[in-house]
Amino acid sequence: MRPTLSPDYRPSEDEEFMNPQQLEYFRLKLLRWRAELLAESGETQKHLKEESLLKPDLTDRASLETERAIELRTRDRERKLISKIDAALGRIEDGSYGFCEESDEPIGLRRLEARPTATLSLEAQERHERMERTHRDD
Repeated sequence: MRPTLSPDYRPSEDEEFMNPQQLEYFRLKLLRWRAELLAESGETQKHLKEESLLKPDLTDRASLETERAIELRTRDRERKLISKIDAALGRIEDGSYGFCEESDEPIGLRRLEARPTATLSLEAQERHERMERTHRDD
C-alpha cells in the first residue's frame, strides 16, 4: 500500500533516504511529468492533422514545414524522455530508485529534484562526462 502524502510534503535530508514517502513523492512527480508530456504529444498530433501543407505561398509552406520539423524533433526528445521516466518508475517499483547505477551510493535528493530520471550520482555523472570528452577528443 502506498503512503498518502500531504500536499506540502518535500523530501528532506533529515529523513531516511528513499523511505516510502520519498519514493511516493518521486513516483507522483514522475507520473505528473509523464502525463504532461503525453498531453503535449496529443496536442501536437491534433495540430499536425489540422494544419495543411497546401498553402499557396511557397514561403508560408516552407515556414510551416520548418515549424513541423522543429515540433517533431521536440516530440522525439520527449518520447525518449518518457521512456526514461518509465524506467525511473520501474526502478521505484524494484527498489533501486535513487541509487547510482555505478556505485550503489545515494544519488542525492537535490539531484533527484532537479533530474528525477537520474541514474548516476553527481560524481559518477561528472566522471562519465569527462570520459566522453576524453574519447571525443581522440
